[in-house]
Amino acid sequence: MTSRSVVVKIGTTSVTDDRGNVAHEVLAALAADVVALRDEGWSLVVVTSGAITAGWAEVGGGRARPRDATTLQAVSAVGQPLLMHAWRDAFAALGAPVGQVLLAPLDFSHRGQYLHARGTLEALAGLGVVAIVNENDAVADEEIHFGDNDRLAALVANLVGASHLVLLTDTDGLLTADPRLDATATLIEEVTALDANLLEAAGSSRSGVGSGGMASKLAAAHMAMWSGVTTVIAPARANHSLRQALEGKPGFGTTFYPRPERLSARKSWIAFAVASRGTIVVNEGAEHALEEGGRSLLRVGVESFTGSFVEGDAVEVRGLDGQTIAKGLVRASAETFYESEDVVVVHRDDLVLLRRP
Repeated sequence: MTSRSVVVKIGTTSVTDDRGNVAHEVLAALAADVVALRDEGWSLVVVTSGAITAGWAEVGGGRARPRDATTLQAVSAVGQPLLMHAWRDAFAALGAPVGQVLLAPLDFSHRGQYLHARGTLEALAGLGVVAIVNENDAVADEEIHFGDNDRLAALVANLVGASHLVLLTDTDGLLTADPRLDATATLIEEVTALDANLLEAAGSSRSGVGSGGMASKLAAAHMAMWSGVTTVIAPARANHSLRQALEGKPGFGTTFYPRPERLSARKSWIAFAVASRGTIVVNEGAEHALEEGGRSLLRVGVESFTGSFVEGDAVEVRGLDGQTIAKGLVRASAETFYESEDVVVVHRDDLVLLRRP
């Protein structure tokens, strides 16, 4: 994508109304911003939530929303076409075609699939088609699904090399406290680093219909900051919400600034897109060699490990204090781990340090 590229995600409570039906006026407003910004040279991808909520409004008959994964997956299959039809109508009114892209975690975990997904999104942009991305809820494995589209949006931002990630939601941004519990909570306008206080300020999903909440948005912002992406959490129903978020209007939303040192696309993929298959605990000497010396991890530096991993799998690397130091792709399987102390367990080219500021 270009240096002016954005992935915009809009949450369930914003794309649907109180009864769970699609909020067509919200979709129309966002579509207007997307088309106008595209005409100004921006490249854009839309990540949408709301399929399960819209599907249950269609077939639930006023009953309580189900909780079991199988029924929710079936309901999402009902909601996906309803949601896409609404997005198509919103953009068709502006003369812009749309294309649906359903992604599953394996599309990010497997490098080949990851590159195929990138190619699809780039091809859609080349055709002048607005990509509407959602998780493939109807078939996603319960144990490996994304869980919230905030993380999905951050992964897509890394996938396409976006400069900005905008998370549109039902709050004004990140607040100093949960407004449900503290009436004096105020907006935090800028964040340069995530710390324990900010994480504590984030609550769970306010609505009960979305799977995210502020905690998942902070996790997405963290991923984006490490990938060199500027992130904005902003209110979806504000006038020209996307444009205001990108223009950095004072007092509008919370802006998270990226780290000065951007991870490469491949190392971002290792750090955030690939699921860990095990944990390796290293001694103090290896910890120093990794963090200070930029060295590879050798077998001699390993104290213990857990998990059943094979060559090419991702693992977390932890110190003796239990803190995560890094994540990387192993070059030795769990079965061959103890063959030699000189074995390179994780090469430095496949290692991402995660404790650097």
